[in-house]
Amino acid sequence: MGECMKLGIKDQDRETIAQHLSKILADTFVLSVKTQGFHWNVKGPHFYALHKLFEEQYDALQDALDPLAERLRALGVPAPGAIAAYAKLTSLKEQDKIPAAQAMVKELLQDNEALALQIHATINAIEGTQDEVTADMLTERLERHEKAAWMLRSTLED
Repeated sequence: MGECMKLGIKDQDRETIAQHLSKILADTFVLSVKTQGFHWNVKGPHFYALHKLFEEQYDALQDALDPLAERLRALGVPAPGAIAAYAKLTSLKEQDKIPAAQAMVKELLQDNEALALQIHATINAIEGTQDEVTADMLTERLERHEKAAWMLRSTLED
């Protein structure tokens, strides 16, 4: 591990936290790119509403990237910053086709739920590490993904 501030977090705990954060950063990046691609390519009778919703969601995802990467740096770990690194770390599947609008919504819903579950598991995994800053950051991210999933799910219901 690299040099970092004296945070009161054991080196082994910082490494565990960093591994989890790197995966969350990669998933956030992949979900951001996918959401933006869907924003660009959505069409159909609900075009405008979905276009705006996807834009709001990819903007929020983009805003999340920097704090996640900077937290890794504060922990003394390099933040992954290459697409190849994200591809190795992500648990989400990229989308290279343009699905129909409803399939876009379903896919983004599944990805937001998967990321929420991953964040929840990470919060539990880092409990007791004395890293309240990361736990707080992840709690906020969890809320955002749960809300995104709720909004996406609501567009599927009649």
